[in-house]
Parts: sequence; structure tokens; C-alpha cells
Amino acid sequence: MKTRSASSLSAARGKAKKKNTGKTITAEAFDSLADSGADLTPYVDWSKARRPGREVQRVNVDFPADLLREIDQEARRLGVTRQAFIKIRMADSLH
Repeated sequence: MKTRSASSLSAARGKAKKKNTGKTITAEAFDSLADSGADLTPYVDWSKARRPGREVQRVNVDFPADLLREIDQEARRLGVTRQAFIKIRMADSLH
């Protein structure tokens, strides 16, 4: 009996197509449901959802070690990640 390697199994899984289990309705019906406060989850593919104007672009920033230690200390005090702390402080300084 021929056995498949792990890499061929991974490739086969990657090629498997997902079924579209979402329901389809007209835009008018969708708007009506949204206006009534109904659950829209069956009609939305959240994996493709985007927030216009909030696209992410990665950047690399070098910090002196002493400053990074202070950032980490303050982030721990606030209970957030380093990245979240930097985003918060940058947003605060720009507004």
C-alpha cells in the first residue's frame, strides 16, 4: 500500500475548497434585517470583512534599549502589549 508523505497531505488539504454555507439575500432584504437589528451572521463572510481607511501597513522602528525597557514597563502597568502601547501613545500624540 502506498502511503502519502506529510507534505503531500498538507498540499491536498490546501487545495480543498470550502463550501459556501452562507445564505444569499437581496441588498434590500439585508438592509431591512440590519435596520430591524436581526442577526446578520448567516449572510456575512467575516473572513473577507475590511475596515475602510484602517488598512494595516507594517513598519520597523528601532528604539534605544533603555526606551524599550520603559515602554515595556509602562505596557505591563497598563496591561497591554508593547505594540498596543505604542499605538495608543502615537494616536494620543497625533490627536
